[in-house]
Amino acid sequence: MRFIHTADIHLGAQPDAGPLYTAGRPRELWEAFERVLATCEDEQTDLLLIAGDLFHRQPLMRELKEADYLFSELTHTKVVLIAGNHDYIGKNSNYRRFQWSDNVYPLFGEKMQYADFPELDAAVYGLSYHRREITEPLFDQVRAAGVRRHEILLAHGGDDRHIPFNRQRLENSGFEYVALGHIHKPQILKKDRVIYAGALEPVDRNDTGRHGFIKGEVTEQGLRTSWDFCASREYVHLTVETGEEDTTGSVRSRIRELADEYGRQNIYKIILKGKRGRDTVFDAARMADAGNICEIVDETAPAYDFEELYGRYADTLLGRYIKRFRGCREGSVEYQALCEGVDALLGSGRRPPGA
Repeated sequence: MRFIHTADIHLGAQPDAGPLYTAGRPRELWEAFERVLATCEDEQTDLLLIAGDLFHRQPLMRELKEADYLFSELTHTKVVLIAGNHDYIGKNSNYRRFQWSDNVYPLFGEKMQYADFPELDAAVYGLSYHRREITEPLFDQVRAAGVRRHEILLAHGGDDRHIPFNRQRLENSGFEYVALGHIHKPQILKKDRVIYAGALEPVDRNDTGRHGFIKGEVTEQGLRTSWDFCASREYVHLTVETGEEDTTGSVRSRIRELADEYGRQNIYKIILKGKRGRDTVFDAARMADAGNICEIVDETAPAYDFEELYGRYADTLLGRYIKRFRGCREGSVEYQALCEGVDALLGSGRRPPGA
């Protein structure tokens, strides 16, 4: 038996993807979804397991029709899906009245149910969200019922507001495989057995790292899984160190070099750290064309010699302010307050004579 495990596809989302890709990013989510289905067809995968949040919100009827048509084109694969916290089955959800194709098995009940596949000697269990948040640990008491040789659990959640679970209990629940959704970072809780597939494509600027889906195969030797990292782009957080001599232009050049190194197709959040000249102001707008940048965070501090300033202005407001923060650690919140306060005092009408 061969299966593909994916989750958090978020069709209909409009991710912030920087100036180059934001407009086309919703289309790319559909394209990624279609690549998964193409893999199912090419490899004649037995089961496609979707562990919640196929859609980013309550799906429109036309979106359900589109997704179902794509499922119906599969000549061999059976599709099993649950609703997550984003596409939960609300009172007026189109999920309630949509008629899926014969090869699609939605597990949309609030309580645990299963889809039976006798030809595979397999059963897939799951339940769906009927509200945005579920704080009860619904999976902690779930056990494989033993109706088939191969039993798989689809589960969406894992934090305090979305079905928290005891990891040890889940590992000992008797399922051959637990296909997890909700956490966007791909991660393995138990090798080859309990896995978060992660978001198929990154949809939030904090979804850093590689993304894709899981391939699984059950043979006489047991279960084996592997990753297929197929996402078209990554969110990459890059720290750029600056010095007193740097200007907006020099930092922009450094960012451009890093974007070339890490890939022009990716989406960047740039964090500026280090020192800057006392009279330097980094212009984030001028740096924006150095790559596809969705955010620039300036955490630099002016290159003040605080001891020298204190020695010169000990009896002034500036000196008293510096004294209050003497000994604070560089990079701390207190140090940031020191820098901002000195900036303000030196730039105000109350600056000491000769400062």
